Amino acid sequence: MARALVTMPTTAQRGEVIEIRTLIAHPMETGYRHGDAGNSVPRDLIRRFSCHYDDGRGAALVFSAELFPAVAANPYIAFCTVATASGTLRFSWSGDNGFAQTETVALTVS
Repeated sequence: MARALVTMPTTAQRGEVIEIRTLIAHPMETGYRHGDAGNSVPRDLIRRFSCHYDDGRGAALVFSAELFPAVAANPYIAFCTVATASGTLRFSWSGDNGFAQTETVALTVS
């Protein structure tokens, strides 16, 4: 399991724009490099990232990204959304070799 960090406020005013920053520890091998023995290092990429905001009326997709081999190891993603109601934000990363990671953060809106 990879180490994922999510930085965002846990409280906000209704209608406030909040910044969300994510970072996940992952090697992001392109599959083009060769190891010490001359054999190819297998590709191991995070392919997709998404954030869903569940405010009690259902989970709405607020941000998604498709990642490619040019992305560095330990991808950092920052984006903003509007705090509409108290709920949970679910962050999901998926990739090669069955990689999947999900983190959740509660947001209280007043």
